[in-house]
Amino acid sequence: MESASSLVALPAVLALELSPGEHPPRLILSRDEAADLATLVAEDLHALVPEVAQARLALGGAVFDAVELLRPGFPVWATLDELARRVPRGQLGNVVAFGHYEGRMPAQPLEPALAYADGPMRLLPLSLLAADDMADALSERLEVELVGRGEAGARTADWLMRTLGIRLEHARYLSRNDLLALTCVQYEHVNLAPLWQLLEAAMLTPYRPETTLSARGLALRYEDGKVWMQSPAQWLAAQHGETAERSHAFAGSVFELRQYAALLQAHGMTLQLEGDAVTEGSGWLAETLAQPDPAYGAPTLFAHEAAGLGVVAVTVAQRGSAGRASVLAHGYPLRSAALGSLLSVLADRFGATSDLHALGKIQLDERGVLAAPAVALH
Repeated sequence: MESASSLVALPAVLALELSPGEHPPRLILSRDEAADLATLVAEDLHALVPEVAQARLALGGAVFDAVELLRPGFPVWATLDELARRVPRGQLGNVVAFGHYEGRMPAQPLEPALAYADGPMRLLPLSLLAADDMADALSERLEVELVGRGEAGARTADWLMRTLGIRLEHARYLSRNDLLALTCVQYEHVNLAPLWQLLEAAMLTPYRPETTLSARGLALRYEDGKVWMQSPAQWLAAQHGETAERSHAFAGSVFELRQYAALLQAHGMTLQLEGDAVTEGSGWLAETLAQPDPAYGAPTLFAHEAAGLGVVAVTVAQRGSAGRASVLAHGYPLRSAALGSLLSVLADRFGATSDLHALGKIQLDERGVLAAPAVALH
C-alpha cells in the first residue's frame, strides 16, 4: 500500500454562488458538520467520476474568497493536503474533513478572513489524494466532468443552505485549473489582465521572472515572490500632453497603483516601487530623489489632490537655487487611513515642518513633472 507522502494531490473547490444580497452569517463549519458535508461531496463526486473511490477526499470546512485561495504556494490547499496525509489510511474510511473545534480551525491557513467575506461567491476547498499511477488519468477525467456536469447534488445544496443559512443560485464543483481560468476572465473583464499575468506567474512559475505593462503603461515586474511597479512620478516624466491632461493621467496612474497594491495584498503578495531609494509602510509607498541641502531651510510637505481620490501624492521639497523648489521625495498613500503614517515618516526622515500644505490640485512644473511650488518654502 502506498504511503500518504506518495499520493498526488488534485485540488478542487465547491463553488457557492450566493443569491443577490446574501451574506453567510458564518464562514466555518464544526468538525461534525464538515464530516457530514464531506460525505455528501464524496457521493456527488463518485457519481460524476466513479474512480474517485480509489482516492482520498479531503475537505476543509470553511468558505473562502478566491483571493484567499489563489496565492503563491496555494497555502490553503497545501495545509489541507498536509493534514489529510497525517490521517492513517483506512481511518474514517477514505474521506477526511476538517472543521473547527470551539471556534478554531486546526491550522491558521484554514481560517477565512472577514475582510473578504462579502463577495458573491464563496469557495470551499477540496483535495483528492490519488496514487501516482492513477493521478494523471483521474485528473483528466475530473477536468472534463466537472466542467460539463459539475453541479452539486440537490442534497448537498440543500444541506449547505440550511447549515450556512444562505440562499444559493448555484453550487458546483470546479478543479483548481477551472478556478484559475474563471478568475483570469474576471480580471480581464475589469481591465486587470496585466495584474493577473503577474499573479499567475507567482502561483504557477514562481521561479521565472515576468514583466508586463499596466493598462496605463506603468512597467510591472515579478521576481522572487514580489511585484515591482514603476512609480507614477517616474512614469509621468516620460509622458506627453498639456498640463491638465498630464495631471489627469497622473491621478489615473495613482488609482491604478492603489488598485494593484490592494489586490496583490489580498492575494498574499507585496507591491514595491522600482528603484533603489524606495521605502514602504502600512498602506503607503515612497521614493527618495535627493537629500536636503543644509544651506537652506527645513523641507516642506505638499499634498497633491485629485477629485474623487483625495491626496494622491505627498511631495517633500526644499527651497533650492534661485528660490526654486528642490524636490526631495514623493510619497503615495495607498489608502486614506495611511496618510498620517506617511506624513510622520517623511517629516521625520527629512526634518520637514509638521504642517501639510494642501495644494488643491496636482502641481506640475514647466516640464510637466510632479513638483512643488516655489512659494512658502521657508
